[in-house]
Amino acid sequence: MKLRYLQGYPPGLLAQVEGLIDSGRLAETVARRHPQPSAIRNERALYDYVCEMKARHMKSAPPLAKVVFDPKLHVVKNALGTHSAVSRVQGGQLKAKREIRIAALFKDAPADFLRMIVVHELAHLKEREHDKAFYALCQHMEPDYHQLEFDLRLWLTAQELQGKEPVAD
Repeated sequence: MKLRYLQGYPPGLLAQVEGLIDSGRLAETVARRHPQPSAIRNERALYDYVCEMKARHMKSAPPLAKVVFDPKLHVVKNALGTHSAVSRVQGGQLKAKREIRIAALFKDAPADFLRMIVVHELAHLKEREHDKAFYALCQHMEPDYHQLEFDLRLWLTAQELQGKEPVAD
């Protein structure tokens, strides 16, 4: 089986994941580690959640104009969330409205995974590239960031195995 969400991890770790898959325990293992479902069910709650996290960790970052669940974002295209700045000229000045879009599948994901994606997208407000500074900022906001990212990849693999996630052709 191709482990699309786990590419780049060490072979020993992948063998452990394949063992969980073969024994039918992958979904159960992830659910046991992350039992709390997300309470964020609508876009107003998502906006408030993201703004509260931004206020706590990134006070000097530019304000957000929009935060939404986006049903058009598909994990198979490597987009769990996006951030953008919509620029326009207003009164002779260039203004940018910042937006964060989170894949709609996170309405049904464990709360830890929504938090990880929000941290990731907020970090992009200050750091554009996935470099050391970016991941340091992610870990500042969420000390377990790397473990959550790995567990999210396990959850996505389990979703795909259960036929809940679209598969790329």
